[in-house]
Amino acid sequence: MIDFSRGIVVIPTLNERVNSGVLIPDIFDLMPDISILIVDDASTDGTPELVDSLREKFKNLYLLERKSNFGYGRSSIDGFRWVLGRQYKFLVTMDADFSHDPRAIPEMIRYIETHDAVVGSRYTKGGGVRNWHLFRRLLSKAANAYVRIILRLPITDVTTGFNAYRADVLKRVRLDEVQSDGYAFLVELKFRLYQAGCRFAECPIIFSERREGKSKMSGKIIWESIWLPWKLL
Repeated sequence: MIDFSRGIVVIPTLNERVNSGVLIPDIFDLMPDISILIVDDASTDGTPELVDSLREKFKNLYLLERKSNFGYGRSSIDGFRWVLGRQYKFLVTMDADFSHDPRAIPEMIRYIETHDAVVGSRYTKGGGVRNWHLFRRLLSKAANAYVRIILRLPITDVTTGFNAYRADVLKRVRLDEVQSDGYAFLVELKFRLYQAGCRFAECPIIFSERREGKSKMSGKIIWESIWLPWKLL
């Protein structure tokens, strides 16, 4: 029996009011005892206000508002620090846009009972993607192969943002030394954890295109992802 009260879901947000208003209740419907931390990068669409209103109903919902140094990687690290300053035993990271199915969280947490980190993998047996055209599928697989070959990581889905970690394993990494953002942050963190002796498992997931809002992908993020593996060697 999983004790969900020992865990927390960390969700970075930037203008995700519509999605957050559905995702947060969905997670608590599945796991009433788990906690959720929304790490918001100064959204202008009312995301923080929505979270504040939901906190009246969900006592395990927390909001961390960031005012500077924006970006997915910085947001994630601030969220990690917030969690590590409390008594949680494990945490799950996911996106707010429903590309990550919250119904996969309990299975990922089961994996974390015997591993240090769990990767929600699109490319292990049983995983997959929905609503992607062929070029995007090929590009994603090529990017993962590129990173794996250079860094020699035993993980099929290095760029996934749907992950679970034991809280204590994050203490093995000097978070203040992680400099990358976007997908590159996801690669760098996994690489640093692997170097620190982290035991990984891969849990198959089905990844879907976001429901609402705009993608945060940019040319800067893509170039950072291309050059990062060589910088880590």
